[in-house]
Amino acid sequence: MHHANQFYGHTYVLARYCDMPDPDHPQRVDGYLQHGWNIGDGLARGVPFVHGSTLFVWSERTRRRAWSQGRRDVVAIGAPFAYLLQMDPLERELEEQRAGTIFYPFHGWEGQQILGDHQRLAREIAETESGPVTVCLYWNEHQQPEIRAVYEQAGFRVICHGRRGFWWRGQDREFLVRQLAELRRHRRVASNRLTSAIWYGLLAGCEAAVYGDPMVLENADPTFGGYPRIRDQWAALHGRETDLAECRSLAQAELGADLLVGPAELRVLFGWQETWNEARAAVARAAAGDTSARAAATDDTSARAASEDTRGAVHV
Repeated sequence: MHHANQFYGHTYVLARYCDMPDPDHPQRVDGYLQHGWNIGDGLARGVPFVHGSTLFVWSERTRRRAWSQGRRDVVAIGAPFAYLLQMDPLERELEEQRAGTIFYPFHGWEGQQILGDHQRLAREIAETESGPVTVCLYWNEHQQPEIRAVYEQAGFRVICHGRRGFWWRGQDREFLVRQLAELRRHRRVASNRLTSAIWYGLLAGCEAAVYGDPMVLENADPTFGGYPRIRDQWAALHGRETDLAECRSLAQAELGADLLVGPAELRVLFGWQETWNEARAAVARAAAGDTSARAAATDDTSARAASEDTRGAVHV
């Protein structure tokens, strides 16, 4: 299984949704699972792809883009975050307690760093947001004290959802769970780039805004149009105030929230059905064994009681 399938705890979320017997154990997916929102074919650039393997993407829009790139084994199933929401609906009283903004500065990763001015971004956030502000840094930036200090000195709460994992190590299976909990605490979600977190926040009930210094990803790949295309194609999300209804509609489409499949179908698509069947059969065998044992114990008790009654009658 490609290591990216486990990023952000995606396979763990989907294993729980599918009622797999051991959801905390990494599940092998028969194909490639899109791990983040992108404007290409669902795969990260440079990912080696085994010909004939299935690519599981989040949305119909991404599936069409993948088709245009020559990929034929592509199935749109919706984002893992959307499945998490379905398993964990929001309680009304929690909805009423939302306050402030959670801001996600654009981040780098193990292979590319961000070039930008965090001081400038912190000032823009302070000038724009009312109420408490939480700044969520990706682990790559969170482990740099000088970057954390910029936002802490601005008076913001600074957090990190965890590590996404890399090469099968360090996967935080509760990453999305932790992210959902934080999004539900806030009234607004914002960022200086349109990323997965903005779409997640909208689906989780937040207002959304994209503004501030967009920063630059080191050696960014412009193949699919890069930031200029994002700014033009999804203009509705850019600005300090946006139209909530329009943005939520876009989030539904980009995350494939209307495409979610049932647990049985997803197990078949991922190649998990045989494991699930074996686990169910084992449970059934165990239950049958318990029933037989109880029946044997009952019969033995009845036999002893009858024997004691007979001995008593003879003595009388």
